[in-house]
Amino acid sequence: MELQLSFDQLSLFEIIISSIFFISAIILLGYYIIVFSRLAFYKDTYSKAPDHQPVSIVISAHDEDYNLRKNLPIILNQDYPDFEVIVVNHASTDDTAQLLYELQLKHSKLKIVNIEQDLNFFKGKKFPLSIGIKSAKNDILLLTDADCTPTSNNWITSMASNYTTKTEVVLGYGPYTHSKGLLNLIIRYDTFIIAMQYFSFALMGIPYMGVGRNLSYRKSLFLKNKGFISHYNISSGDDDLFIRQVATRTNTRIQISEESQMYSPPKHNFGSWFRQKQRHLSTGKSYSFLFKILLGAFSISQILFYFSLIILLVSNVLLIAIIPTLFIYLAIKFFIQKKASHKLAENQLLLFSLFGDIFYVLLNTTMTIISIFRKQKSWK
Repeated sequence: MELQLSFDQLSLFEIIISSIFFISAIILLGYYIIVFSRLAFYKDTYSKAPDHQPVSIVISAHDEDYNLRKNLPIILNQDYPDFEVIVVNHASTDDTAQLLYELQLKHSKLKIVNIEQDLNFFKGKKFPLSIGIKSAKNDILLLTDADCTPTSNNWITSMASNYTTKTEVVLGYGPYTHSKGLLNLIIRYDTFIIAMQYFSFALMGIPYMGVGRNLSYRKSLFLKNKGFISHYNISSGDDDLFIRQVATRTNTRIQISEESQMYSPPKHNFGSWFRQKQRHLSTGKSYSFLFKILLGAFSISQILFYFSLIILLVSNVLLIAIIPTLFIYLAIKFFIQKKASHKLAENQLLLFSLFGDIFYVLLNTTMTIISIFRKQKSWK
C-alpha cells in the first residue's frame, strides 16, 4: 500500500479535505485542553456558607400525578431545617390537585399554587414558574421538575451551602437514570456532553446556561431582571436564556457533588427525545453572538473532523499523519472525559465516548439542522 506523504503529491480536493481535518483536530484539542479541562481538574475550593439559609423549592406541574406521588415526599423529607416546597399546579386534568391536598395535610412545608386555566398566550412553563417564584417567601430559590428524584437527603444542603453574600446563581447537574438500550446511552451521553460544556464555561467565568431540573438562584435576582419577560415568546429558555441573562463571573458557582444531583427518567423512544431536543435547541437562536461562535465552532469542528477523516481513510491520503493525529485526539479526549465523567459520577459512559462519539455527533448534527427549520411547540 503506497502512502502519500506530502501535500505536493495531493490534488486540490485532497489538500482541502486534509486541511479541514487538521484544523478541526486543532480546534477540538483546544476545546478539550483549554475549556473542558476546567471541569476535568476542578477542585471545589469554595468556602461554604456555615448557616442553613432558608430555601424555597419551586416545581411547576402539569398532569404530574404519578411523578409527584413518587418524588415529592422525598423532597419534602429532605434533611434541611428551613425550607418550603411550592408546587404550581398548572391546569392539570389528572389527580394532581387531589394528591397535593393530601400531601399538604401531612407536610406543613408544602405550599400549593393552582392555575385553573391554561393561559395559552404564554408558551412553555415560564408563566407557572414565575407565579411560583413570586409566591416564594425565601430569597434562595431551588428549581426542579416533578419527575426529578434527588440522589440524597442532602440535596438542598449541598446546593444552598454555596450561597455567600456574592452568590446569586448555583448551577447543578441533572443526569438521566440508567436503563438498557442504545437510546438511553445516547441521551445520557448527550446530557454529559452538555454539562461538560456549561460547567466548564462557568468555571472560565462565562456562564451561559443551567438545567431546570437542578438550578438555584435568588428571587431578588429574578425580580430585578424582570424574570423571563425578555424571552416569554420562546417555549424553552427558563434555564439557559435566563441564566445567560443574569449569571456573571462573580455571582455564579457550580455544584457537582453526587449528593446534589437530581435524576430524571429519560425518553423511551427517538420521537419523544427528538421533540425534547428540538425545544432545547430552539433557544440557541436567541444565544449571544459569543456563544453562537463558541458552541457552534465546537459542534462544526466535530462533524468536519469525522467527515474529513472518513474521506481521507477511504482515499488512503496522508495516513502517516492522519492516524497519529486521530490517536492523539482520541487519547486526549478520552482522558479529559474520563476525569470529567468521574466528577459527575458518569463513568459508565466512557466506553461509548470512545466508540460511539461519531454516531452521536452525526445524530446530534442532524437533529440540530432539522430543529432550525421546524416550528417549536409549546410545553405541555
